[in-house]
Amino acid sequence: MDLTTIWFLLVAVLFTGYFILEGFDFGVGMLLPVLGRDDRERRVLINTIGPVWDGNEVWLITAGGAMFAAFPEWYATLFSGFYLPLLLILLALIARGVAFEYRHKRPEASWKRRWDTAIVVGSVVPAILWGVAFANILRGVPLDADHEYVGGLLDLLNPYALLGGATTLALFATHGAVFLALKTTGDIRERAGALAVRLGVGAAVLAVGFLTWTLSIRSSAAAVVLAVGAALALLGALAAARVRREGWAFTGTAVAIGLAVATLFAALFPNVLPSTLDAAGTLTATNAASTPYTLKIMTWVAVIFTPVVLGYQAWTYWVFRKRIGVANIPQH
Repeated sequence: MDLTTIWFLLVAVLFTGYFILEGFDFGVGMLLPVLGRDDRERRVLINTIGPVWDGNEVWLITAGGAMFAAFPEWYATLFSGFYLPLLLILLALIARGVAFEYRHKRPEASWKRRWDTAIVVGSVVPAILWGVAFANILRGVPLDADHEYVGGLLDLLNPYALLGGATTLALFATHGAVFLALKTTGDIRERAGALAVRLGVGAAVLAVGFLTWTLSIRSSAAAVVLAVGAALALLGALAAARVRREGWAFTGTAVAIGLAVATLFAALFPNVLPSTLDAAGTLTATNAASTPYTLKIMTWVAVIFTPVVLGYQAWTYWVFRKRIGVANIPQH
């Protein structure tokens, strides 16, 4: 296996990890007004992701950095052509991060409501737009012979991409509800578990439709196997959620999201951004890659530092593994 393929796989792994980890805290954020009936319950929900949400975003930063260094042509074309949706994602993530830090600074209910709204919007917008973006990456976009994006915003808002956005929104909401059932106690746990089942049914329908459409556009044997695995994992998660086996349910939704993202990358390879205008404009892993020397140096850096980062993040999750409930939140 050459370094170009290795780095395509590494970028795929980084985005897969990002969607699995950030997916559940997007879900928690968007469910804040649904499962949090008062301020103390909303504080419980926020505290379930408080120690980990910023660490989860490191996966996105690392994925973007890896794409920039390993596939600069892919990075440049993607971030110029998808400028507006990616800018909206960035602004939403900023607003969400600020809301987590500022919500508790003042006691007034109106102050907290405004920041709660920022958390919800900052979770919903990326959840939708990441699905739209990756659906367009797989479907292809208008690229000229110089690999420049020549379409407009409406080209990105096609039915397939919008279905992709609805699918990621539903999957992340389900993933978040299952996570809350796993991490909380009492009434919140019960409500989150029941909601996870209801959301999961809708997510399963959307996911099956989206993956079926995906495989009709672009496919491979590996993509078919991964898509079937994603569907089975999601069904298993729903079955586990119904009998209140939250650990197995969370594992199922995590595996389902991971395999769904892997399906997109498997169907895409060896392309990284197909052109809908002319095959000559298609970006492939080969013509978008950096020099072999650059990829070699990056590989050594990744081998050295990746285990350190993974170990630190795993330790963080272990330290904050216990359930929390309203009894853990002081009144003030």
